[in-house]
Order: sequence, then structure tokens, then C-alpha cells
Amino acid sequence: MNSFGTIFRVTLWGESHGAGIGVSIDGVPAGLPLSEADFTADLDRRRAGAKGTTARRESDRPHIVSGLFEGRTTGAPLTVEFRNEDVRSQDYPDLRLRPRPSHADFAAAAKYGGCNDYRGGGHFSGRVTLALVAAGAVAKRILGDGVSFATEIVEIGGSRESSRFGEIVAAAAADGDSVGGVIECRAECRDGELLGIGEPFFDSVESVAAHLLFSIPAVKGVEFGSGFAGARLRGSQNNDPIIDRSGLTSANNAGGVNGGIANGNPIVVRAAVKPTPTISRSQDTFDFSTGELAPMRMHGRHDACIALRAGVAVEAALAIALADLKLRSR
Repeated sequence: MNSFGTIFRVTLWGESHGAGIGVSIDGVPAGLPLSEADFTADLDRRRAGAKGTTARRESDRPHIVSGLFEGRTTGAPLTVEFRNEDVRSQDYPDLRLRPRPSHADFAAAAKYGGCNDYRGGGHFSGRVTLALVAAGAVAKRILGDGVSFATEIVEIGGSRESSRFGEIVAAAAADGDSVGGVIECRAECRDGELLGIGEPFFDSVESVAAHLLFSIPAVKGVEFGSGFAGARLRGSQNNDPIIDRSGLTSANNAGGVNGGIANGNPIVVRAAVKPTPTISRSQDTFDFSTGELAPMRMHGRHDACIALRAGVAVEAALAIALADLKLRSR
């Protein structure tokens, strides 16, 4: 399904090379001040243009078509759409006959009987994260000034030396290849703004956030706090002693969540982003027209490292999860 949420309910729609991409959000409280300018900062963070990102250039201008009147949300579903303006479908062969390695081409054709729009990946393209980022901007308005986010790339191509990130991406691109990365996002609150949110067992903070994070194309791993590293520690090393009445802890190996409930400390999550599967070097794939393996070389526009632009999508997913859980806690 393309909808998610209990109260703050998000529906994504559109395809990479279709008429456009968009999001419809139900459950937005009435009276929330909102304008198209409120989306700009986050949309700009996702925009291509830096070295290692796609050559596709889209204005990504948001058009609010429902749910807003005289600068405030109405309580009706809020719909934001973006027109696709820079498509080059000729870059893509018939992917139903020669599906790309590690893309959704084959799986989507099998699921939908070949009726899926395969151009540029269709609904499975990373372009759909544009709508997710827009939903995240609305979620942040609901969370208010009491919640702030800090997101950064902490690893690219296996290196944690940020000074080498550009060099690593450039080397992969020059080789017709790609690299992955790890993104860390921190949600900090003041005055206990998020303390106590989370609906255990199945709608814990981690459960809801991870569900959304794994919906981002290319995210293949999620961890909170010390995550997998915590499994290699002893309890005495991994525990977070409480040091004051607010619940502040001297360490944050739990990533701000205990028992599925936000404990008031920063919520810390990391997402592993795989290397871009579209690369310009030749790869073999099965050709369904001949019944044999055949070489494939993609000439489409793509990111040498998806992680460079995925940080704001990770942040949006966490914001959406927290906004929905906040509204539920009320």
C-alpha cells in the first residue's frame, strides 16, 4: 500500500517519468500556518547539483492543491504536487525484457503483470522521496519548535573520514561505479516535548520509524542508539544511567527509546543506504527476449552516491513517525 499512518496519514503517488509526483496527507490539524515557502529548505537539501549527484534538473516547486485556505490548514486532506519537467525516457530500454540488476524492474513486473510504468523505475524510483520530504516538512510543523533535527552522513564507501567523502564518490563515478553510505539523524526535544510517545508493542517509536525508513528506496539497514555495536558490549557498558529528574542519561546507547517509548533523550537513528544500482559500467542481465544472459550498459542520469541526497528523506521519515505518534498520544 502507498499509505501510512494512524492519525497523520500519508499517501504517496506518481512515477519518475509520469506527469508528476505528490503526496496527500490526512489528519493535519486545522489552523496550522503553512505556505509553499515552508517546503523550500528541505526540498533544496534533496536537490541535485553537487558532484556525485544526478544530472537531472527539476524545479521541484510545490503546488498545494487542497487542504489550505488563507494561509492555514483546513483540517481537510492536504495535497501537494510536483510536476516532472526534465524527463528523458529514451535513456531507458524496455526494462521488462532486460531488467536492471538490483532494481525493482523484474519484481514489479512480476507483481503487476507487466502493467507497471518502468520508465526510470516508475513508482519505485528515488524520485518518489520528493513527496516524502514534503510530508516531512508538514510533520515538522506539527512537532513545532520544541523538536529539532540534526542529520549528517557518517560513512561513505566504508570510510568514516568525512574529508575523504568527495574523493571516494568521485573515484567511483570515474570508474563507472557507485558507493553507499550511512546517514545518522538525531531528533532532540526540549521541555519533554516527545517524552512518553510510542505505542508498545507493535507501534513503538522504533517500529514506526523503522517501517517508514525502510520504505525509502535504497535503505537496507536501520539501527537505533548503539545499534548492532551494542550487541558486542556488556550490559555495564551499554546501559544509560539516569542522572536527573528529567530522565537525562549520561550516555544514550538506547537512542532515546526504552520499551518502545521515547525517554526524553535525543532519538538517534542510523540508516544504511546501498550503492546506486544504476551504474554506467557494463553488467550482465537476463534477456527475456532471447532467453540468454546479455550485457547491459545504462546511460541514464543517476547519483554516484544516493546517500548524498538521502539525508533529508531519512529526516522526513523520522519526523512523520514522531508527528503521528505525538498526535496519537494526545
